[in-house]
Amino acid sequence: METAEKLRKIIIGLGMLAAILLIALVIIWINNSKIVTQLKVEKADLTEQMIALRSDYDSLQTSSTLLTDSLAVEREKVDQMIERLKKTEATNRAAIKKYENELGTMRSIMKHYIVQIDSLNNLNNTLRQEANNAKKDAAASRKKYDELRETTDNYAKQVEKGSVVKARGITLVGINGSGSETDRSSRVVKLRTDLSLVENALAKTGYRRIYIRVKGPDGILMTSADQKMFTSGGEEMVCSASREVDYQGSEVEMSIYFSGDGSYTKGTYSVDVYSADGKLGSADLILR
Repeated sequence: METAEKLRKIIIGLGMLAAILLIALVIIWINNSKIVTQLKVEKADLTEQMIALRSDYDSLQTSSTLLTDSLAVEREKVDQMIERLKKTEATNRAAIKKYENELGTMRSIMKHYIVQIDSLNNLNNTLRQEANNAKKDAAASRKKYDELRETTDNYAKQVEKGSVVKARGITLVGINGSGSETDRSSRVVKLRTDLSLVENALAKTGYRRIYIRVKGPDGILMTSADQKMFTSGGEEMVCSASREVDYQGSEVEMSIYFSGDGSYTKGTYSVDVYSADGKLGSADLILR
């Protein structure tokens, strides 16, 4: 009986010990499961942080070719680290810790690039603003130049206009054989055009040729045997006669004679006086 009782107690003790061991194993398994689950959560969170870092690198834009190439290298590093992390067991704490450290390093590197890009963008903005200001200044200078040139051109035109020698007192008279004036057509042997070149301090001094075009009562231009061409105001014409005078800015009185064939009829004769600059005036003569 005593032996049976001892055996029963031993069995009961072993059963209790087994139960205790089982409970301990269950507790250990539960704790391990919680730890593994937590490690998987930490791995997933670390993966998400790496993916977020990759997205942050994608958002960085710069006009610098050198920085663009460097950013591409860093993106490639992040991609490779993400792939390695996916293949690493969550329970490999040493590897996970290593990736956490690498993630911190890459974040620091990215902050460095952000500072560079911001500095470059600020510099670009400054240069762009300076370029815009330079364009505005250039446009303003160009406008002032155009206004000044227009003013100068106007002054030049006024001076040029003011420098043209004008004439006054233009008359056309008939001259007889003795050199006296006459209005009787039967006695006229030649015509004389009298005029004065007006004083002009702005005019160019020197020799000037004055041309006349005489027309008879029939309106036809009267010319001599050696009729000559001349240009006035850009227009080429035939003159009846001409004379050259030395003009020094002071008023000059002058006469130009036209003989023609020496035959004159009754009617109205006209004369137009020209210089190289243009027409100086006209006058009429009635012969009876």
